[in-house]
Amino acid sequence: MAMGSSSEMTDVPVTDNGEESIYDNVFAEIETLELPLGSTLRSVYDDLPNAHQRFMEKLDVRIRNHDREIEKMCNFHHQGFVDAITELLKVRAEAEKLKVQVIDTNRRLQDAGKEMISQTEASIRSRIQQRNIATVVDRLQLCLPALEMYIRLKEQMNLKRYYSALKTMEYLEIMYLPKMGQYRFCQIMVENLPKLREEIKEISMSDLKDFLESIRKHSDKIGETAMKQAQQQKSFNIALHKQTGMSYGKSVYKMNGCIPKQENGLRSKQAAAEYDEPEEEILTAQDLVDFSPVYRCLHIYSVLGDRETFENYYRKQRRKQARLVLQPQANMHETVEGYRRYFSQVAGFFVVEDHILHVTQGLVTKAYTDELWNMALSKLVAVLRTHSSYCTDPDLVLELKNLIVVFADTLQSFGFPVNRLFDLLFEIRDQYNETLLKKWAVLFREIFEADNYSPIPLTNEEEYKIVICKFPYQEPELEKQTFPKKLPISQSVPQIYMQVKEFIYASLKFSESLHRSSTEIDDMLRKSTNLLLTRTLSGCLQNLIKKPHIGLTELVQIIINTTHLEQACKYLEDFISNITNISPETVHTTRLYGLSTFKDARHAAEGEIYTKLNQKIDEFIQLADYDWTMSEPDGRASGYLMDLINFLRSTFQVFTHLPNNNNDHAAMSGKVAQTACMSACKHLSTSLTQMLLDSDLKQISMGAIQQFNLDVIQCELFASSDPVPGFQGDTLQLAFIDLRQLLDLFMVWDWSMYLADYGQPSSKYLRVNPSTALTLLEKIKDTSKKNNIFAQFRKNDRDKQKLIETVVKQLRSLVNGMSQHN
Repeated sequence: MAMGSSSEMTDVPVTDNGEESIYDNVFAEIETLELPLGSTLRSVYDDLPNAHQRFMEKLDVRIRNHDREIEKMCNFHHQGFVDAITELLKVRAEAEKLKVQVIDTNRRLQDAGKEMISQTEASIRSRIQQRNIATVVDRLQLCLPALEMYIRLKEQMNLKRYYSALKTMEYLEIMYLPKMGQYRFCQIMVENLPKLREEIKEISMSDLKDFLESIRKHSDKIGETAMKQAQQQKSFNIALHKQTGMSYGKSVYKMNGCIPKQENGLRSKQAAAEYDEPEEEILTAQDLVDFSPVYRCLHIYSVLGDRETFENYYRKQRRKQARLVLQPQANMHETVEGYRRYFSQVAGFFVVEDHILHVTQGLVTKAYTDELWNMALSKLVAVLRTHSSYCTDPDLVLELKNLIVVFADTLQSFGFPVNRLFDLLFEIRDQYNETLLKKWAVLFREIFEADNYSPIPLTNEEEYKIVICKFPYQEPELEKQTFPKKLPISQSVPQIYMQVKEFIYASLKFSESLHRSSTEIDDMLRKSTNLLLTRTLSGCLQNLIKKPHIGLTELVQIIINTTHLEQACKYLEDFISNITNISPETVHTTRLYGLSTFKDARHAAEGEIYTKLNQKIDEFIQLADYDWTMSEPDGRASGYLMDLINFLRSTFQVFTHLPNNNNDHAAMSGKVAQTACMSACKHLSTSLTQMLLDSDLKQISMGAIQQFNLDVIQCELFASSDPVPGFQGDTLQLAFIDLRQLLDLFMVWDWSMYLADYGQPSSKYLRVNPSTALTLLEKIKDTSKKNNIFAQFRKNDRDKQKLIETVVKQLRSLVNGMSQHN
């Protein structure tokens, strides 16, 4: 068979080496059974022509070769296989014998070991029972302490010893429960412990809420007691400083203590007495509020590891309470009790916070309290600024100031900065001064309305001393006079002076306890006094002077009064220096402006005198009833003018007969009378001139000019009669010189001299203005034309008319020249 295969191989035609190599590779891939074979077979068919036939031939040859190799291998191993089968048949018989022997031996062994197995199993069961009993005992010994501790936990919960209960839970969880996690009762305990913790948290939080509600209700009482303590400490320090003489407060408080009949001072003392009760036992914050709930809750949350939650909740709730405390009542500004309750609540709130800060570690921090205080301080300042602006009673503003000072001292003693409160007090001080100014304005008006504006009569020494104690009047000449006598001032002067001192006292009350130096307080007093003098008193004097019922005599008395008040300003400066211990020679000392105030009032009174005189003159002038077309004068002065002159004469007699106890008063009264007389004469002259030049007056006859001249002559006679002593020569008559030269020019008809000497210093008609002369001449010219229709038939009248026309032309040229020159 092998030879056959060899011969067949020789029959296959051999191709070239490339084709043979390709088929060898393909057969090798097929024999390795690498699938898929599609790509391999495809390469055979694609590369050669007649590939299928050639491949099949090669494949048959390859199969025949492998068959021959298998046949050779089988022939080589056949004898060994036969020998092995023969040996195996021999061993089978022996194996059967051995099997029978093993079965028999096993049976006999089993029969012999049955009793032993029974005894061994009994022994094993006993040992297992012993082991289980020992295990149970060990477990019970382990569980009994845990169960006892759990029972103790329940008892602590029932007794509300929550902090101890939490510690017991913690011990259970650390020491016992990890070792007993496989027991069901232990699992139940593990499940209950978180519930117990939540229950404790809820209970402690409920206690905390009760605590927060409690301190909200008691915050005003806490603040009140804290403010009492601060006030007592302050009173003690003041008393100590008084004894040692080491403080400015000595002079201030001593001065306040000796103010006679001071309603404001009495009220201030009564208000201070409310905080000054040394015999009363003052309770602290711990006495009024039980702080244990917050301590307990803090410890509980700390143990539970939730301290941050507790801190945030506490701070959040306290912030809300702070906003509620800082919200004032709408009518708080109406009574001092409203302010006191408000300050007590705010002070109590921060006293509690300061206590919590110092007795707990980290529940509130210094930064937190500072932030809360700054927020509260901003709100507090805004509230006080708003509500203090509503206060119109200076006593209430003063009470508010005292409360703010006590409140600030209280909070400062706990370490809170209060500078902004003292800055606010300076704003409230301005408001206080405004309320004082309004109050004193009413007092001044009442004093002025009650005054009779006549010198004060004195019948004996006692009356004289009463007035001198109120007003520093010093006049040696008056002291030499015997009683009865009169002071030159009216009753309002000492009253005004006393009220100014009362104002200084009232202003000083606000400056106390502001932690300011004596120099600053002195400056504040002087500035507020200046406001009183320059604004309030000055305004009241100006309104008084303008009142219709104030006559000339009253105005003269007002001038005298203001003169004495002006002189008394130096005593007011000394008064301020005495109560502040600041020398008036100090460089920065503010001076009182009373001098300018009373000078302005005096000038206003003098101006009002002149105005009233001129108004009276105008009233008489309005009664004038001239016949401007009369041909001949009446031969006597007009009635209205004689009445006017008689009024002026009697008025100036009243001026000159005013009581003058010294040369200064005489000079003052004489100066006022002289100025008033000169002003009246000038106004009368101007009014008469305006009457002639009135645009509504179109024609004036020479007869009317002559009648008008008679009236002017009476005015000149009045001026020359020396109605007021003190004028030199014909000074008073010069008030009518302009009108006199104008009338003389028309009465004499001296136009040639006027025109020739115009502009010369020596001119007889130097004060006659060309425009004035032209206006009056045109009125006379129109009258001449109307009354002399037939003047053209008389030569003299024609010449006079031509002269008037010529003068009018020349006057117009002078007026035009003046206007062009200007």
